[in-house]
Amino acid sequence: MLYRRIGALVTLGLVFNFTVGAGPNTQSDITVTPARVHAGIAALDGIVRGIKKRSGVPGISVAVVYDGKVIFAKGYGVRKIGTQERVDPNTVFQVASVSKSIASSVVAAAVTDGKVKWNEPIVDALPWFRLSDPWVGSHVTIADMFSHRSGLPGHAGDDLEDLGYSRTQILHRLAFLPLDPFRVTYHYTNFGLTAGGEAAAVAEGTTWEGLAKAKIFTPLGMTRSSYRHSSFVRDRDHATLHVRSGSTWKTSSREPDMQAPAGGLSSSVLDLSKWMIMEMNLGTYGGRRIVGRDALLETWRPQMVSNSPQDPVGRYGFYGLGMNVGYDAAGMLHLSHSGAFALGAATQFEMLPAAKLGIVVLTNGEPSGVPEAIVKMFYDKVEFGKIERDWYGEFSKAFAQMLAPTGELVGKNPPAKPAPSLPLSSYTGTYANRYFGPASVTLRQGVLTLALGPKPERYALEHWNGNTFAFLPVGEASSGARSAVTFAKTKDGHGMTMTVESLNENKLGVFTRP
Repeated sequence: MLYRRIGALVTLGLVFNFTVGAGPNTQSDITVTPARVHAGIAALDGIVRGIKKRSGVPGISVAVVYDGKVIFAKGYGVRKIGTQERVDPNTVFQVASVSKSIASSVVAAAVTDGKVKWNEPIVDALPWFRLSDPWVGSHVTIADMFSHRSGLPGHAGDDLEDLGYSRTQILHRLAFLPLDPFRVTYHYTNFGLTAGGEAAAVAEGTTWEGLAKAKIFTPLGMTRSSYRHSSFVRDRDHATLHVRSGSTWKTSSREPDMQAPAGGLSSSVLDLSKWMIMEMNLGTYGGRRIVGRDALLETWRPQMVSNSPQDPVGRYGFYGLGMNVGYDAAGMLHLSHSGAFALGAATQFEMLPAAKLGIVVLTNGEPSGVPEAIVKMFYDKVEFGKIERDWYGEFSKAFAQMLAPTGELVGKNPPAKPAPSLPLSSYTGTYANRYFGPASVTLRQGVLTLALGPKPERYALEHWNGNTFAFLPVGEASSGARSAVTFAKTKDGHGMTMTVESLNENKLGVFTRP
């Protein structure tokens, strides 16, 4: 399922940086000096232009901060294909999962004020919150959710978002999902982290969107930043999402308000530069304390192993609170996060706190490794004095493999002589499922239609073979491949089950009609 693979995308830069990255192996080999930084800056424009040409991505915006100042900020390309609307450093992009790192600062600021604690159980603020294990549900904390160690399966609840459920409805339905061992299993989730953000906001007596504005955006002067999608689309200088259609690009859209703390932020590279400066100043900006030092440093501390090396000289990757935590060949701390919307966004920031150096790259094209490659090539120049390898080639290959369509029907054509189905009217009716809610199958003019979710989303079912049909899912979860829908008689012979392959990753995609 695509969501699980997108979870890998957000840590892909970390994996490449610290697991298979070539380069020096001793502290003395890596020295970040002003001269090295400025050599990296001198190379950066050519790096970005080269990768933009290779990738074809419509627009890119890049900023670099060093020693408390923005030393590079530039836009490339267009905000929307077919127009002359140029990207500039103020252009607002949807940043996808980079939202999580800014969210960690929002909660850290609330922790600083004393109304919220990182180790506060979610149920203290959201007494209705439940998980399938009652003990875990009553003990899971904001920090557990921000470090992805709750035991919830990867991308728990994302499939419900695609079907049109609200944030609160999705958080309620997390109770139906199976759990892996608590605090020892790393599974990347958007709605787990969203639950943590919601708990912090309720404890402060406000909404998540209001908390972020009060604690971070207003104090830092981040006037182009919001966790509300409506603010993004109202901004005249915003970058439209794009996906590939063969060899060309087409516009797309994604409204991530339901998972706002985890993926709903829109911002510009200049706004995010202010946030990076505050982070690397250990919570201060312009001489003013924004986030308490201890609350902020807790977000930098490795909380979970997020990546185990596949080779004997590789390095482990870790996840802190809302961000990746890694160490380079010299043992220097790197903080980073990538963001990816399959529907048309790819972003990354990376900070080297010891050098007070950070870079952020935002793009408006589907993920193919563009921001990760730019960031890696820049740091190669700064730390090693040269670009170590073809990073875009390696990243784009890895992204293509992870985003390749999956499922039992991928690469197949319907049988030339399919087994007959039952009479189509045999499949109609309302099917129950406690996690996904009811689904209905209707028949009109010889076509079966599947309706899912509260909107509902409607899909035409194409006969494939026997009692198996196919449909094309849409939304962030869609990989562009057909999904199987298989009907079967219940054991008593009176009812019918319907298994929707694209919803069955956690074995919850079976719907039943009496």
